[in-house]
Amino acid sequence: MEEYIVRAGKRLRLGYTTGSCAAAAAKAAAWMLLTGRRREQIGLTTPGGVRLELAVRAIELGAGQVSCAIEKDPGDDPDVTRGTLIFAAVSKRDGPGVWIDGGAGVGRVTRPGLDQPVGAAAINSVPRKMIRENVGEVCRALDYRGGLSVVISAPEGEALAKKTFNPRLGIAGGISILGTTGIVEPMSEQALVDTIRLELSQRRAGGAEYVLLTPGNYGAEFIRTSLGLDPERAVQTSNFIGESLDLCRELGFRGALLVGHIGKLVKLAGGMLNTHSKYGDCRMELLAAHAGAAGLDAAGSGAVLACVSCDEALRVLREHGICEETLRRLTGRVELHLANRAGEQLRTGAILFSKAFGLLGETGQAPALLQHIREG
Repeated sequence: MEEYIVRAGKRLRLGYTTGSCAAAAAKAAAWMLLTGRRREQIGLTTPGGVRLELAVRAIELGAGQVSCAIEKDPGDDPDVTRGTLIFAAVSKRDGPGVWIDGGAGVGRVTRPGLDQPVGAAAINSVPRKMIRENVGEVCRALDYRGGLSVVISAPEGEALAKKTFNPRLGIAGGISILGTTGIVEPMSEQALVDTIRLELSQRRAGGAEYVLLTPGNYGAEFIRTSLGLDPERAVQTSNFIGESLDLCRELGFRGALLVGHIGKLVKLAGGMLNTHSKYGDCRMELLAAHAGAAGLDAAGSGAVLACVSCDEALRVLREHGICEETLRRLTGRVELHLANRAGEQLRTGAILFSKAFGLLGETGQAPALLQHIREG
């Protein structure tokens, strides 16, 4: 595929989703089943309107079934499914319509709150629609009015799934067949936010009213060792803290508690609710500002600004005997900006820590929210 977008000044090649692979493989297999002839290439128009011409791989023509595959190409996106073969096996069945299921390497849904019901193959709604439409197109072109069975598989899927969010989301045994536009845009932030939405939806569907959030692995380890909770109970937000609060409010949670390293959460004190470094790095400036408000002199503030890590800055503050007051002020601003983003419907709190110094501070509602989560 030779379609490109420009991101941050870089020209990046688009790719296509596992859903597009599955639909194209099913279309090719259906055509070969109904004509009895091989086909080495297949065309597909994605829901986003992009036309794909894809090579058909691993063709097996049997008396009552045809199987073939499309190789996944995510373009310049760092996708773990790059190069894997997505297979479709198509056979005739009694009754009208197109019946779709997952085979080896395609996960099964084990928890509520996802796109498909518990027990179903993890083939999402848009790919299912794509498969039905493309197989139906072949049937109409060849005047076939019977039913067809389509089984999607990914031989490498079970191993690949261990590198994805699927085990956390409640999808067992393989990868998901995904896609909304049929096209992969490199480094898509929306894909990460969609994953957060799925995990939060799952918790809410399971009856949770209060949710534990953490940006990543540091927070998960602190949750395990210092809070005594299973880190699997936390939803990882990455840098998308503001978006995660929006989703919590939209899904009807009553409260959200954020647990994170000060190197990430200090940015919230400046109103940065997407903490990615591309939006700025104001860590030392914020620490110096709050230390100054707490009474640190110009020389001390300059020493903070010269630090390269929050732990180094905290050592400076401790040496000046002003660390506790600085963190109290900073935590208050974190509380303010979380509340402003969450609105009145969602109670919010935060717990800040560092690997060097442990627990550093917590907002006013954090203890109560933590208790709700423990009881949930």
